[in-house]
Amino acid sequence: MNPQMKALAPFGIAALVLGAYAFTFTVSQWEMAIKLRLGEIVATDYEPGLHFKIPGLNTILTFDRRIQTLDARPQRFLTLEKKDVIVDSYAKWRISNAAQYFRSTGGNSARTAQLLADRINTSLRNEFGKRTIQEVISEDRQEIMTELTKAIDTQADDLGVEVVDVRIKKIDLPPEVSESVYSRMRAERERVARDLRAKGGEAAERIQADADRQRTVILAEAYKLSEQARGEGDAKATEVYATAYSKDAEFFAFYRSLNAYRTAFGDGNDMMVLQPDSEFLRFFKTQNPN
Repeated sequence: MNPQMKALAPFGIAALVLGAYAFTFTVSQWEMAIKLRLGEIVATDYEPGLHFKIPGLNTILTFDRRIQTLDARPQRFLTLEKKDVIVDSYAKWRISNAAQYFRSTGGNSARTAQLLADRINTSLRNEFGKRTIQEVISEDRQEIMTELTKAIDTQADDLGVEVVDVRIKKIDLPPEVSESVYSRMRAERERVARDLRAKGGEAAERIQADADRQRTVILAEAYKLSEQARGEGDAKATEVYATAYSKDAEFFAFYRSLNAYRTAFGDGNDMMVLQPDSEFLRFFKTQNPN
């Protein structure tokens, strides 16, 4: 190779490199690309790798195909009974059709976020407008989020994006609504407490009445048994007294008279006026030894 060719070789290599750079473009794994010719879309859906273009005639636009997060500001919505709730939500989305995405939004992610936020707010307004506050707070939120995702994904087709998921982070009540809800909940709890107290009082009265009945029955049964025992004891005593009396009638009469004297003259202050020959004083008389 002559010296002149050697001197021009670096310039030739540089020209080839610049030409290759000018006539080619690369698409990464996480990108989607479209080719424009004088502002008109001529090719889409490029696979990752190296591709060719005509400098000055073609313009290449690339977009991030990865899942994006739209974290919207909390919004106020009306429920079925016309009460306000403040909903904090977010959505996951990604580009599904690069050409439609470019036509609808011009490839502007901020504009896309605004359009999606409007659709999400509309769907949230519709979903919460069909439910009461009680249902919104206590119902399984998975059902709401599933319906929201389907509705918003359908509405986002014209933007060339796919809504992967919509999630509700938090549902708050305005202060005036919170006070109303808490008052209603407190009234409901108080009603339940009164009902429980009434049932408890009824049960207590029933238990007390049953206990009183059992007490009366037990006392009556005990009195019956005691009277039976007393009657049997008196009969036994009478039988014993009769047996003793039959063995020594005179001694038995004397013993009963002594008990009568003890009872009549027990405190020593009693006065009795009797005939000297009264039967009551017969043991005070001198007994005939014969």
